[in-house]
Amino acid sequence: MEWKPENPKNKKPIIFVGKGVVFDSGGLNIKTGDFMYGMHMDMGGAAAASTALFAIAKAKLNVHVIALIPATDNRPDGNAYAPGDVIKMHNGKTVEVINTDAEGRMILADALSYAQKYKPEMVLDLATLTGAAARAIGKYGIVAMRNKDFKIKALNESSEQVYERLVEFPMWSEYDEEIKSNVADIKNLGGAEGGAITAGKFLENFVDYPWIHLDIAGPSILNAKDSYRSKGGSGVGTRLLFDFIQQMS
Repeated sequence: MEWKPENPKNKKPIIFVGKGVVFDSGGLNIKTGDFMYGMHMDMGGAAAASTALFAIAKAKLNVHVIALIPATDNRPDGNAYAPGDVIKMHNGKTVEVINTDAEGRMILADALSYAQKYKPEMVLDLATLTGAAARAIGKYGIVAMRNKDFKIKALNESSEQVYERLVEFPMWSEYDEEIKSNVADIKNLGGAEGGAITAGKFLENFVDYPWIHLDIAGPSILNAKDSYRSKGGSGVGTRLLFDFIQQMS
């Protein structure tokens, strides 16, 4: 999806990438019932990216924006990917599958690699990516990671303005050790600790442009109404992205 006004302020596009897993059973590493319920909402990143783009276009903001939505479901099947598989990704890197329930980062990785064709000014991805992010900061904030300082101050200002606050996690190189593989370039899951960070470090392997990763797992799916946010899918990220682009227009 694309919004390109006649004379946009940016010479190169801003790209949103939204994880669109429309149902996540866990695949062959199947979730138990309590953890599977509600997984039709594992597409919160895709919802935020697409609705933000719609709002930007409707408001006719003078910024060139593209939204990429990698979409799938994750279910057991005769053709499903399996633990131990080695998969060649869009950018040519190989990934050892440790757990099929780490599927979101697999589709995001290919979309992030695909985004390179547009030579973007920057890319922001949004995903209900890890339970680790939700356990770390709960439903009141978004985990943010980045590879450069580019635009992070402006995004933080937007996050405070719309009350979709960011908590920045580190991108220290030591975490790269957690996703090293003996049979592939990297593996799709790290150890028990720092799961939100190792997911971000995995995605870092597929970007060559200014990039901000937003793990919205905590505030995206709510078990009860919270202030203005309804129970269920909260739409978190939509207002954040809109305000961020509005600042630039």
